[in-house]
Order: sequence, then structure tokens, then C-alpha cells
Amino acid sequence: MKLSLSLRNIAGSLLAALLLLSSAGSQAQSSTPVKNILLVHGAFADGSGWEDIYKILSSRGYNVVIVQNPLLSLEEDVAAVNRALDRVEGPTLLVGHSWGGAVITQAGTSPKVVGLVYVAAFVPDAGETVIGLVTSVPPAPENGIQPPDAKGFIYFDLSKYHAGFAADLSKDKAAFMAASQGAWSAKGPTTPLTQTAWKSKPSWAVLATEDKAIVPELQRTMYKRAGATVTEIKGSHVVFMSKAKAVADVIEAAAKGK
Repeated sequence: MKLSLSLRNIAGSLLAALLLLSSAGSQAQSSTPVKNILLVHGAFADGSGWEDIYKILSSRGYNVVIVQNPLLSLEEDVAAVNRALDRVEGPTLLVGHSWGGAVITQAGTSPKVVGLVYVAAFVPDAGETVIGLVTSVPPAPENGIQPPDAKGFIYFDLSKYHAGFAADLSKDKAAFMAASQGAWSAKGPTTPLTQTAWKSKPSWAVLATEDKAIVPELQRTMYKRAGATVTEIKGSHVVFMSKAKAVADVIEAAAKGK
């Protein structure tokens, strides 16, 4: 009997030690510094808008990758993010602007992704569409999102692009961006999400207080629902361009888990 009890005590001690080691390993893994940051652009734009953010974060030692979304559908944009994720090793932070917020919400369930940063972005839940979120609140008068054309693509009205999309950039810069805007397939904003990464991953958000494309009221509602750590920055829809350092600081805080 004494021998049996002794063996049980030894087995119990070994089990406790294994559990302790397992817990320590999990804690060490969760505290691993994030060095990979993937930047995902939105509609009516392309990855070049992240240039200043790229330069700032790269100079701080991060491996920054800019994803070029085809803007042809939710599935194809998520696939573009997944291809980028395949090329990096270790914990990765996803950053999405505007429509890119929906893309990272769907793609962010990857085990490589440890956090999400929304920059003046949509934050849908599973079953929701971006078009549903857009139409849930009255648009700003400056908003220039047009109905789909005969081929099913959506554009931002050239005459409203400066005031409605990039008011705190120069007129020349806004004019160039308007002329080079990506064609956005209506398949994207009308497709319901099937996954919601923010329900299982921590999230941070930049609320652009002067945004005329995604009004601040809608941003605030979505960010609150996601439980995101929110930083308000005075800026237009392209706040990541006009206030690059401030937005980069939010992204770095997220990479450090702050």
C-alpha cells in the first residue's frame, strides 16, 4: 500500500511538473516579440499609400510586407494576404485600412496572426457585409462611393475624391490618387464574412475623426464591438498617409502588445 501511494505521489509530481513546463512554454511563446507586419490596403487605392508607414516601421527593425489586393472579391483578397503570410516566419501582425479591415478580419484566423490593427477600417462580424455596414448610417455629404458600373465595378467619384477621401493631402496628391484608384469589384463588399478573427485575437484601431468615407460614428461602433484598443487621430480617411508617424506608433504599440 505504501509503495502504491509512493508511486502515485511520484506520478502526480511528474504531471504537475509537465503542466508547469507546458504553461511556461505557452507564456514564452505568447510573449515572443512580433517582427512581421503585413499592411493591407483598401478600395480606391493601392499598396503604395503605405510607403511612409513602411519606412518608419522598417527603420524601427520590423519586417514590413505590403500586400497588393486584387480587389476582385473577398476570397481573392484574403488569398493575397495568405500568400504573404506564407512567406514570413513567426508571429505576424495584420494591419488593414478601410476595406482591408474586412480582409484581415477574414484572413486573421491564421495561426501565424497574433493581432489585428484597423486603420479607419471596416470591422465586420461573420455573416455581415461591408455594404451592409456602409448603409447602416447616413453617409457624409462628401462621400463619393458610386454604384457599380455595367461591369460590376465600384469607383470613387473623381470630383469628390479630395474632400471625401483625402482632404488632408494636397490637391495634386489627391488628384493623382483618384486617377490611379483601383477598380473595386462589387463582389467584395456584398460577400458576407465567414470568419471573425477579432473574436479570438487582440485588436487595435485608429479612428480617423475627420473621415468622410467611413464616418467616425460607424468606426466607433465597430471598434467598440470588437473590443479594440482605440486611438483617435484627427485625419481624413487616409490618416495613415497624412499622420503616418502617429499611425505607425499605434501599429508598433500593437506589435509590442501594449
